[in-house]
Amino acid sequence: MNEIERSPRGFEDQLLRDLTAHVARRAETASAARLAGRRTRLLRGWRLAGATGLAVALTAGGLAVQTMRLGDQPPPTASASEIFHLAADAARQQPELTARPDQYVFTESLATIRDMPDSGPYRTTRSQLWQSAGGVAYTQARYRPETDPNGWGELKVLRIDDPVDPEKELDAFQPPAYHGDLPIDPDELLRYLREHPVDLHLPEGADEAAVYGDESMVYTTARAVVRGYVPPRALAALFELLARQPGAVVISGDVVDAAGRHGVAIRTPGVIGGNVDLLFDRDTHAFLGTRGSVVRNGKESLYDAVAVLRTAIVDRPGQLP
Repeated sequence: MNEIERSPRGFEDQLLRDLTAHVARRAETASAARLAGRRTRLLRGWRLAGATGLAVALTAGGLAVQTMRLGDQPPPTASASEIFHLAADAARQQPELTARPDQYVFTESLATIRDMPDSGPYRTTRSQLWQSAGGVAYTQARYRPETDPNGWGELKVLRIDDPVDPEKELDAFQPPAYHGDLPIDPDELLRYLREHPVDLHLPEGADEAAVYGDESMVYTTARAVVRGYVPPRALAALFELLARQPGAVVISGDVVDAAGRHGVAIRTPGVIGGNVDLLFDRDTHAFLGTRGSVVRNGKESLYDAVAVLRTAIVDRPGQLP
């Protein structure tokens, strides 16, 4: 595995170690209450072993890293809630894609990422992912340096592993990437996400009731959902419900994503050891992608920025729209 493919895992591994240490400490003083219905999830926790791996968002007992200013410009006049509402309006204007369970959600992205979470040079990599629409096959992907238009690597299968035990592969396919069954009413969607959170594969003894019951868990699951394809009305409902959730803040200063598009960043709660921001176009408020940063010794540094360029439905891995 080359450096570009290996680099996101270091950041995720560190965040996972932070989470494991946190929940282990909680388990010493809190009851290890287990939720009987938690084993059936909307999404299983997984990590992509490629340059588009997003910063892992980990909920743990309501703790979140203190927001830090990025840039010297004053904060935008709109609040996080207002921007989420505008993003919902923009989502409703998107054309709707339909997919059969045997088809694939194709996503092309640009990712600017560091070799190590808080040091080293940044690299920009273009990725193409083929995620199973119905969750019946593993994701496949290929990558190339953005500076080399002919530098595509081979198509690779991205298998899931267990964040708590990285050497253990889970005996299951990755979750469906086409979320056509999500409720389109914000209240119903909020209830659905709370009942079907992303599976964090917590260590034994962790206080699952505290982790999964925390308010910020909705953000954690929402960040996982937008990795796939969410139809326009459901995506609008997702942003509408986030507009009513506490904890999100607008980051000061102009934001430029990996594709050079100017946007606004909303910092979402529920992250340990770093921050994850959702990026929206500054003019249209369409969803652009994400960026992740790490916090070490009170200092925040950008780790990655992922710009989603296009999404389509195709019949097989390797097929381009």
